[in-house]
Amino acid sequence: MTDPTDQTAPSAETRLATFRSRREASVVQPKGSLALVNTQWIDSGQTIWGVPGTWAPAEGGLRVTAAASDNIVVDGLLVDGETIVRGKDNAEPSEIIFSDTVSGFVIAGDEGKYALRVWDSASEGIQEFGGIDGYAYNPDWVITATFTENPAGTTMGFEHLKDNGKTKEQVIPGDISFVKDGVDYNLVAFKSGRALQLVYADATNGVDTYSVGRFLFIAPNPDGTITLDFNLAVLPPCAFSYNFNCPMPPKQNRFRVAIEAGEKNVLKKDGSLLHEV
Repeated sequence: MTDPTDQTAPSAETRLATFRSRREASVVQPKGSLALVNTQWIDSGQTIWGVPGTWAPAEGGLRVTAAASDNIVVDGLLVDGETIVRGKDNAEPSEIIFSDTVSGFVIAGDEGKYALRVWDSASEGIQEFGGIDGYAYNPDWVITATFTENPAGTTMGFEHLKDNGKTKEQVIPGDISFVKDGVDYNLVAFKSGRALQLVYADATNGVDTYSVGRFLFIAPNPDGTITLDFNLAVLPPCAFSYNFNCPMPPKQNRFRVAIEAGEKNVLKKDGSLLHEV
């Protein structure tokens, strides 16, 4: 953590500018958010938009059937016949190459289902990308909250954008509480790797910011507090590609006030919105 009394340390504004520069670089990577061009769930033998071969369910992933002329390479080997493509839930997931710019991998879903994700490093989104609009640094939205651990295994159902009201259980390591402007807040964040992922909405959504909401990645401090720096709030992947299925903010994470901090929208080169939703 940066010592606020260290006069040689970069300012909060400088740190935020560095963070945003790295964010813009990350979304245009070969498997960055703007590169995702298709996510197709496979429940029977079928073709997949944008790539060759016939794809079908298989134990632990998908089965692809293709001729050598289709130029599908799975785990470094050209497919000529049938090959099993292992899902991301495997300790050694498969990698797929379709061309110099197009690649893919298989993701696991509920009830043993699998989908193929297709990435294109020359996607239309990458070519149109102009930048990520964001608010200026706002110290009013750097908050020290209290983190109270939950019993091990505590979960909560989160609705996702494309699941028609169905929820997916996520582990909730603890409760996050604070008071701001006389209002008590009790938030929930689910485990995401080594961090916690706060999915929230506020009064800026659909006005100044992406309508679905925003994410904030946080971690508890050793003293039982947790720092919520909303200047580091980011847009969800579905703001960059419709092929992502983003979690929706639960009721307790919906602020009635405007949080004028963090990322706002994805822009095209001409300054217009990349996505209207």
